[in-house]
Amino acid sequence: MDYYLMQLVNGLSQGAIYALMAIGYATIVGVVGMVTFTHGEVIMIGAYAAFYAFSFFAENLFLGIITSFAASWLLGIVIYKVCYERFFDSPRHIPLICTIGFSMLIKNLAQIVFGPNMKAMPQPIDLGFINVLGVRINTIQILIIVIVISLSTILYIVNSKTRWGIQLRAVSQDKKASALMGINVQRTTMIGNCIGCGLGGVAGMLLAIYYQSILPTMGGVLGLKSFISSVLGGLTNIPAAALGGILIGVTENLGTAFLSNSYRDVFAFVFLVLVLIIKPEGISKKVGGRP
Repeated sequence: MDYYLMQLVNGLSQGAIYALMAIGYATIVGVVGMVTFTHGEVIMIGAYAAFYAFSFFAENLFLGIITSFAASWLLGIVIYKVCYERFFDSPRHIPLICTIGFSMLIKNLAQIVFGPNMKAMPQPIDLGFINVLGVRINTIQILIIVIVISLSTILYIVNSKTRWGIQLRAVSQDKKASALMGINVQRTTMIGNCIGCGLGGVAGMLLAIYYQSILPTMGGVLGLKSFISSVLGGLTNIPAAALGGILIGVTENLGTAFLSNSYRDVFAFVFLVLVLIIKPEGISKKVGGRP
């Protein structure tokens, strides 16, 4: 029984990382209004930014968060300029194809710049365990959940209490009406894209710390899982996308408790198919409306 409780804890901590990835993805889709296939590479760049910050400066967690967020934010600007800015009035498949091509470009450049081999991720905190009801909980797992909750709270405050947040929500609902109200739609859309990318970058850092390794090709599956989590939440619903990420993390880890770990990724896609068969619109109506 303790083994399954441990897998549940592992699922919650890993699901928290997926939730942060999904929150970033849902923010991008909600504000930009277009599906992206660069999110996995954004996550990967955030992980590598933290890796080099830890390697060359200090193994400080706060430094890693700032570095991964900033690097992914800057990449978000490039993605916006290349894949979105000129294509808002074009057929929707054009920016979609552009993000696929740009994703492949980033992935191949990363293998050239960072090397094709896996690297060990420096640990910015001391590894330890806490016993709770007979279950050993890693301090990293607790830290991951705290960071994800903190960033989610900050995003909620920004979206609901600040001028930027009001503009982001207005643009996500109606770009033309927002422009008529005097909002700079292009700048606001770029900021929304950058915020989503920044959150994805921090998620990449947390995932690299959790698994203690990074790889230039790690973004492929992670981008798909971000997409799956957002689809479960209706693509643009941030709380529901976060819930989708947590459910996928728990499903993966409980599934590996009964079957081989090699089926980990299979559980995520099977779970998506089953949910969409039963409830094609996702779980968003149970959680809330459009952000």
